[in-house]
Amino acid sequence: MSKLTPSPAAGLDPNASVRVLRQFRMIFNAVRGHFRQIERESGIGGAQLWALSEIAANEAMGVTDLSNALDIHQSTASNLVRILSDRQLIEVDKRTDDRRATQLSLTEQGRALLATAPAPFKGVLPAALERMDPDLLSRLERDLATVIEALGADARGAKTPLAEL
Repeated sequence: MSKLTPSPAAGLDPNASVRVLRQFRMIFNAVRGHFRQIERESGIGGAQLWALSEIAANEAMGVTDLSNALDIHQSTASNLVRILSDRQLIEVDKRTDDRRATQLSLTEQGRALLATAPAPFKGVLPAALERMDPDLLSRLERDLATVIEALGADARGAKTPLAEL
């Protein structure tokens, strides 16, 4: 029997799908609330704050390194870099060893903003997932894959930061 075909026992609890829907709503609202707090307190979006924190942790990184650290498309990382640079929170310099590559670093203004911004910088959901038991996380991954299949979700959405949803 397919994972998407309800079993005969599935009809025993008609409220199960409603309870699970409520759980998803609670997760989405917690994530959205944290992003609102970030914007209210720091004046920048959640993805921008996470990018800023990654650059602070490794100032030798370039745009490709940033896209890998955030697990986002390189074009999305380039857009974040442009926004942060335009706001004078980071500097973008050409590397001396390869003039085609860039090196990102925080400005004093960027350091000051990061020092007062609400944590966790990467967001509440990634932070919560990192704290989970590995076996539970593995089971959650399998179960969510079933939900994704049922939705027919587009895999390209996996590289979109939650703050941009």
